[in-house]
Amino acid sequence: MSETERKNFTIDQVPEPDDLRNVIYSMIAIPHLSPVNIFNEYASSAIDSTQVGKEDLSGAGTFQINGKGEFFSQTIYTDHRRLAVDPFVAAQILVAKAVRRLVCYGVEPVAMSAYLNNVDFASPMAEEMVMAARLGLNAAATSFNLQFPNWKIFYDHSNGEVFAPPTLILSVVGRLKNRTQVLAPGLKQKGHNILMIGRSFNDINASEYLDHFHEVKEWPLMYFNLAFESRLMAAMKELISKDLIVSASPVGIGGLFFTLLREALPNELGFDITPDAEIRSDAFLFGEGMGRIVVSVEEDKENEFVDFLYDHKIPVMTLGHVTKGEIRIDDKSLGFVDKGIVGEYLD
Repeated sequence: MSETERKNFTIDQVPEPDDLRNVIYSMIAIPHLSPVNIFNEYASSAIDSTQVGKEDLSGAGTFQINGKGEFFSQTIYTDHRRLAVDPFVAAQILVAKAVRRLVCYGVEPVAMSAYLNNVDFASPMAEEMVMAARLGLNAAATSFNLQFPNWKIFYDHSNGEVFAPPTLILSVVGRLKNRTQVLAPGLKQKGHNILMIGRSFNDINASEYLDHFHEVKEWPLMYFNLAFESRLMAAMKELISKDLIVSASPVGIGGLFFTLLREALPNELGFDITPDAEIRSDAFLFGEGMGRIVVSVEEDKENEFVDFLYDHKIPVMTLGHVTKGEIRIDDKSLGFVDKGIVGEYLD
């Protein structure tokens, strides 16, 4: 498929599914999409979080590296497929994803480094890709106020003997200013309200849903707006400092549904949500457009939470609430986290 055809892809080219359960069962089998550690229960258990003085700190990827009481967090993201589509935007998306993840832990991102693997500098196209990726990284570092080493980006040169796609590997480090404000992953309690910060679009571009369920392998990048991402991160930091959020997770791989499922499973909780009627159900649940964060909020703090976002002109949508274990979408039950969705698949 040519670059022109790739850019002309629209959601109307794939049918909206009649059975969401069929989509979910198909996608839950994707190894790198498996929620939490369904296929990785053999992995060693996390370090006892009390060793670092705060419950669930290890679950939030936060650690202590010296005896001064300072806590840090690091996250690493990598990409090659989106890099081949638009390296300038793909590099920005990668930084935004890493920053979003750290901020949702309650961590302040401070610095990043980048590594570009399998670069064949004998190719003019590779040289253009490198330049575009560098510009994208610089733009994102400036937008998020991240320190970026003078070398900017490190390279691993391809020997050309076996083709391997150029891959961008990004590492972002953050500092925890106040360890009492760390947000551990996972829904916490039945009855908490679930809201989504940001706006959904009829966008399934570059998603696991489009790639695996519909087997469309050529696509344009998903929705992304660097300026909004910067505003969103600033707002999230204030919301966390005001103690208005119980948990937060970026809408990431697999879309909103799998983000919620990853949040629900650790504490064997569920969720009851109502999709946006103006957005296609598959785009709303499985689209991977950027700039969205799912949060859980205590009922008595929801008004203050919503008012804050309204004052900052950041869209927010009430999705539903945390359940004891049942998963419901638009008043239809999809089972329970310990019996349905996951349990039936494993059986």
